Amino acid sequence: MSKINFTQRVSINEVRDLIKTIGEDVTVIVQSEPGVGKSSLLGMLEKNLGDKYDYIYVDCPAKDVPDVGMTVPDRDTKSLEYYVGALFKLDSPKPKMIMLDEFAKVPKMLQVIFTRLMLEGYVGDRKLPDGSIVFGTSNNSGDGVGDNMLAHAGNRVCVVEMRKPSAEEWCLWAAENGISRVMRGWVTQYSRCMKSYRDGDQDDNPYIFHPSKPALSFFSGRSAAKADAIIRKREFLTENAVTTALAGTVGIAAAKDMEVYLAMDSKLPSVKNDILKDPEGINVPDEVAAQLMIMFEAIDVLETQDELSKFMLFINRIKSSELQSIFFTMLMRTPRTTRIARNNLQVTKWAADNHMMFN
Repeated sequence: MSKINFTQRVSINEVRDLIKTIGEDVTVIVQSEPGVGKSSLLGMLEKNLGDKYDYIYVDCPAKDVPDVGMTVPDRDTKSLEYYVGALFKLDSPKPKMIMLDEFAKVPKMLQVIFTRLMLEGYVGDRKLPDGSIVFGTSNNSGDGVGDNMLAHAGNRVCVVEMRKPSAEEWCLWAAENGISRVMRGWVTQYSRCMKSYRDGDQDDNPYIFHPSKPALSFFSGRSAAKADAIIRKREFLTENAVTTALAGTVGIAAAKDMEVYLAMDSKLPSVKNDILKDPEGINVPDEVAAQLMIMFEAIDVLETQDELSKFMLFINRIKSSELQSIFFTMLMRTPRTTRIARNNLQVTKWAADNHMMFN
């Protein structure tokens, strides 16, 4: 078994593009630390490529050799014939897009079978349709969670390390996936939660995964999305139950720091019902947490040029241009709001007045 160390990392979008561009010719193995989003790659590819492929997810640690295929007797020929598991959809003529998730955690025998699938396009002795793509995922070998690749296979594939998303990148994803303003605001203010132990100078970071300090609960993009379900349903729970559940999902440090956001959320003015009715007269909260949550709510609810122009009057009253720029960035990078922002005079003026911030 070999262990591979990396100095270069790529984003999840770069990984997606690598798989769809070179995947027919080169098997891509995606490595990362836990909770970064590897398992979402197949869904991203399906959204991007449509019905060109049969999309097949293989949860490798949960599979055994009979799940892949078995040899059974053929009475007529008095020989053994290989039957492939229905998982691989070989009854369909479409090319396959197969994701071998947590490939490096399987027993050696199954890893040998999957290695042939990746390198030669065969499930047992059955060939995949032309144009098929097989890729795998695993954790970094140094993460201490049992991931290793067969030495002879490493030189035949393209192994890339996927980096964690930045706080800004994650919040853009979160805006399109129904994540609450509380979580997005917290991640923006506590952006250190999206750092990696591989970035250096993170030994004192209380939020993130550290292989040298193993913990079941830590903050990641994955656990943040899980914790957001607790936040959105907290009205049905006691305050103690909410805090305890958050600590058990994203870790104690993150849960404690979220308490201010949770307490403040219900006291904030509504963007549509309050701020848009009096954008120049309504009180602007002093707390950064409150300002961030209002801005993220606006990204979710603004629908027209008129509403955006009114909200810009409110945004211009926030004293920090750095905070204003967070709203501007999310506005211009969120597909839903980009269409109303492009030709908005208030947005254009703000961009012209603050262009130095983006040079």
